[in-house]
Amino acid sequence: MRHLILSAAIPALLLGACAGTVATNADEIVVSTNDSPPPHFPRDLTPAGVAAADDHLALEQVDGVEAMAFVAEENRKSLAALTGDRRYETYRQEAQAILTATDRIPSPSFLGEGVGNFWQDAANPKGVWRRTTLASYRTATPRWETLLDIDALSKAEGKDWVFKGADCLAPDETRCLINLSDGGKDAVVVREFDLTTKRFVDGGFNLPEGKHRIEWLDGDTLLVATDFGPGSLTESGYPFIVKTLKRGQTLAQAVEDYRGDVSDGGYGVSPSVYRDKDGKVTAVIITRPLDTFRSETWSLGHDGKAQKLNLPERVGISGVIDGRLVFSPDQAWRFDGQDYAAGSLLALPLVVLGEVRPQYIVERDSAVVFQPTARQALQNVAVLSDQIVASVTDNVAGALMRFRTDGQTWTASSIAVPDNLAVGLGDSSKSRGEVFVSTQGFLVPPTLSLADANAATLTTLKSAPAKFDAARDVTEQYEATSTDGTKIPYFITRPRDMKLDGSNPTIMLGYGGFQVSLNPAYKPEMGKLWLERGGVFVQANIRGGGEFGPDWHQAALDGNRQKAFDDFAAVARDLERRGVTSPRRLGIYGRSNGGVLTSVSITQHPELFNAAVIESPLVDMLRYHELPAGASWIGEYGDPRIPEEAEWIARYSAYQQLRPGEAYPRVYLTTNTRDDRVHPGHARKFAARLGDMGYDHLYYEDTAGGHSNDADPVANARRWARHYVYLSQQLMD
Repeated sequence: MRHLILSAAIPALLLGACAGTVATNADEIVVSTNDSPPPHFPRDLTPAGVAAADDHLALEQVDGVEAMAFVAEENRKSLAALTGDRRYETYRQEAQAILTATDRIPSPSFLGEGVGNFWQDAANPKGVWRRTTLASYRTATPRWETLLDIDALSKAEGKDWVFKGADCLAPDETRCLINLSDGGKDAVVVREFDLTTKRFVDGGFNLPEGKHRIEWLDGDTLLVATDFGPGSLTESGYPFIVKTLKRGQTLAQAVEDYRGDVSDGGYGVSPSVYRDKDGKVTAVIITRPLDTFRSETWSLGHDGKAQKLNLPERVGISGVIDGRLVFSPDQAWRFDGQDYAAGSLLALPLVVLGEVRPQYIVERDSAVVFQPTARQALQNVAVLSDQIVASVTDNVAGALMRFRTDGQTWTASSIAVPDNLAVGLGDSSKSRGEVFVSTQGFLVPPTLSLADANAATLTTLKSAPAKFDAARDVTEQYEATSTDGTKIPYFITRPRDMKLDGSNPTIMLGYGGFQVSLNPAYKPEMGKLWLERGGVFVQANIRGGGEFGPDWHQAALDGNRQKAFDDFAAVARDLERRGVTSPRRLGIYGRSNGGVLTSVSITQHPELFNAAVIESPLVDMLRYHELPAGASWIGEYGDPRIPEEAEWIARYSAYQQLRPGEAYPRVYLTTNTRDDRVHPGHARKFAARLGDMGYDHLYYEDTAGGHSNDADPVANARRWARHYVYLSQQLMD
């Protein structure tokens, strides 16, 4: 339990030293001797002290007059430097051709008896939601039926609508809840849609804008967690109350089913309704987040009463099979005298997990579906009617597995997939016993297949054409040694005949947080705009991610965050040691949590890099909890309001650690005004402070698109063109 103490001050002298170490090669480590605090470092680390030291608080006002004037001037300068470059228009055209190409694989989902897809191209940049039959989808030219045209809807209603998905009621899936975002925000309005008439339902379910958590219970009933009025949202702006909403009721008339607490962390309380192949409800599970990763799990009975389940606090739930809950503990867990490993896949009867339970012991063999080795990790899980399909990584290479039980023991078998590629699961159908499966690599375009779980076969449906010439390139995997001796794997994609003389322009990508795995992925815009021009691409699998399961993630949590930064720097040094590149030719890219990584890497190790694309970033880590929806991530980073935690955060927070007189490269910061996940104030303030100190930098803020950059492929093409113009200027010129 963390104890919140707001009045104590931490002496600045304890935090002023640069946290990182500088290594010129694998055998020589030089420690920074600059022990003086940076000029804008807070005199004390209480929230008041941090705010008092911040001379750019006005930039936190999303649409404030001063903030928007700053954005306009920075955009003017940056666009002149980027779009004025001779390469920009070529890059933009190449990126747009890729992002709007009609020969892309249409991402499928099972929809009733057919297949649904959301499609964007140059003619429909906002996109159309459409469907076809599975037989037609298998052909080279499917016959699509348009269900909802978002471009036409936006024009008719005068809104910048962005489609954020549809939730259709099983088993017939003719009534759907459509999520629409204004400008790409995470917050959405929800409207009921009838697939038989292709119209919004008059008098149907209609929820105002919010960060809702909604599930169909039956055709006339929803489970809703949302903003029910004053006092119904957490500090992060997420709901903590679940109510039953009947057709025709207003939100004020909904009946409460479950209540967490206003102090809850994470992303808000969330109901999940699990069904069998015929659409019958088999379980209603409510997840109450305590912080970013810890939660309580409750089961909602037919009587409307919630019962707490005896599950670990760190857990991921995949579904229900034959009365058993399928889940993965993200911590070592002991239950009924049996020990279960973190990252394993388990199936236990729901009645055994309840507070009131039958008096029998579940045998371990009937509970353990899969237990990974040290270098394996569970990635995606599809729970079908009588079996489970999962994608697994082994040293970051993908595999596909099927699990069946005779009621006593689970047996595993492999479903053959190509070697050394990433394997991802798409939508699944319990009634069909099928799962969409994708495979891809850095140089291998995606292939979409359909897995038949009963036959344990994989049938190719579609293969994407190559979008860049990969004939001269090769992908290799290496390991770097971090400061504590941990081996950090990374992939290099490079020209086969590349000289190891340190002269190769190289982009290094990292993330290192939230148990997100960076698996091999085909990045066509990167291949076309970078690899084809002789560039090198590196992907680093640093701690904080999920490449090796929960322990790999938790190794870099809270006060251990520095390990992720050390891992990233170790990969950079290893690239130099091998002659792949040199600091003059090495650039880094990261967005969101990756923006923490890149901003810290620049301030701790400016000698290692000559470029950094810092996109949609968290940068001011001493105030991140103050900026929506930052408080939901306290379980990842720690709480800056607690003195000991503020101390370790302040050691790396890039906004406070900026210093004059350092050899920082010219960085490129970019974000989005309508990003309601990572506040644009982070990037704005970092750019402003760089400018105050006289550092050359670029800052560009788009005004629409949100955090996901999925609003418009044409706009996204401009975004990638700006990125690669900057990287070319810094690393190739």
